[in-house]
Amino acid sequence: MGKQRADLKQVFTDAVHTTYELLKIMIPISIIVKILSEFGLIDLLGDILSPAMNIIGLPGSFGLVWATAMITNIYGGLLVFFSFSIGNTFSVAQVTILGALVLLAHNLPVEARITQKAGVRLWFMLVLRVGGAFILAWILYFLFSTFHLFTKPNTLLWKPGYSDPSLLYWIIGELRNYVMIFCIIFLLMILMHILKKTGVLEKMNALLERPLNMLGMNKDVASLTIIGMTLGLAYGGGLIIKEAKSHTLEKKDAFVSLSLMGLSHSLIEDTILLLTIGASLVGIFFARILFSILIIFLLIKGIRKLSDTVFSKYFTT
Repeated sequence: MGKQRADLKQVFTDAVHTTYELLKIMIPISIIVKILSEFGLIDLLGDILSPAMNIIGLPGSFGLVWATAMITNIYGGLLVFFSFSIGNTFSVAQVTILGALVLLAHNLPVEARITQKAGVRLWFMLVLRVGGAFILAWILYFLFSTFHLFTKPNTLLWKPGYSDPSLLYWIIGELRNYVMIFCIIFLLMILMHILKKTGVLEKMNALLERPLNMLGMNKDVASLTIIGMTLGLAYGGGLIIKEAKSHTLEKKDAFVSLSLMGLSHSLIEDTILLLTIGASLVGIFFARILFSILIIFLLIKGIRKLSDTVFSKYFTT
């Protein structure tokens, strides 16, 4: 019993430290983003992105949806989308293409900073996610338009309720999010501890070893990558920060894991969110995963040709 209490205390301490590292990133960036949004930065970015939307078959107004999602989060982007949906009809193909943009590139100030803290250069993660989002969106547009797929109007399954714009409401919401992050990280660490003690984690890694080796990834990052892909980059990235500080991960393994998480994370929650606005599962889930695997495969091939010195200088922090 004493051993279990000591283990639980250690896990709690680790969760506090990990959450602290994340909040050092998230709190100042959230404040900056709030200030910039109040000064119209998101509207400006939306205007800049508007011409690019036409290249992938979307109305220019969707540039503001993507800009909002990139600077804030998916929920913010959806609020803007719903305002455009009043009196307008969009096809399932258009909503799916928009979904690809939003899923691959959202909440960048926070998530890109987390990956930077975990060891990936900021420029690379921004290029990977924004560039990857646009490439996947163009591929979907080409396929949908060529084969006349998903031409039916989208169906909205959910609309957000009233959102209080006051500063107090924003502060309360942020504090609620921070508490939730700690709770999830604490539970994740308890789960990781149990899986390690029971040997399940070792069996999971063994099970994943072959497909990861085929992709070129090391099995040591398997469990952390799975957490990031299913629950979110903040949680997977936070755990990688912890592992990196204890020097248990190789730089290239952490780099590849974070890159994969950047392209495909929170696969459950985020996918469901986009399904509620009428996007196709084919585009926002299966195509996203296949695209991410292909990009990571090419990325691994590329970084293998780089010397450790060049890789560390240009791609890692």
